[in-house]
Amino acid sequence: MNEARPSPIAPVCLVIGAVLGLGGSFAPSASVRGLVWGIDGVALVIAAALLVVHFLRRGEDTVVAGFLVFIAGQTLVTSGSGLSLEASEASFGVGAGLWAAGLLLISAPNVMPKAVRAIGCVAALLLAATALQILAGRSLTPLSEPLPFFAYPFLVLTFAGWIWTLLKQDREGQRAAETGVEKDEWSDRL
Repeated sequence: MNEARPSPIAPVCLVIGAVLGLGGSFAPSASVRGLVWGIDGVALVIAAALLVVHFLRRGEDTVVAGFLVFIAGQTLVTSGSGLSLEASEASFGVGAGLWAAGLLLISAPNVMPKAVRAIGCVAALLLAATALQILAGRSLTPLSEPLPFFAYPFLVLTFAGWIWTLLKQDREGQRAAETGVEKDEWSDRL
């Protein structure tokens, strides 16, 4: 696989994670919600792991660290998927904090487009506020309103931005491979 081209599996897993993550919030029962959120979590861990490999090959260490932290947070959040909302509060709170830290690390360097980075920062701030409240003893579940419920659309928009960026990188990598021009040279020609 060309280092300029991300795995095509990563965007697919991000879509699955985004759709099932939001869908689980509206699930008709706790068992359906647990199943949907479990699948969502696994898909997001797979996507983030593939993105770690992609950005590691590109030498983007801060982004790599961000995806590793995001994986740690997603793993904690996913571990509570089969539990009642109240029973999952602590792991969700720590997971939301790690999500926030990961999103900030991914958004800090000039790797993703500015709009995607800005949306990622908004999601990170909302998730950090959620985590701080839970860790300070406030009882918030993954479906509490206004937070964290209204943080999820910003998280999903961030995923959409990552997907768009990955697809754009894939097209650029494919174009460079077809023309025999390295990615940097191709960018200079545009």
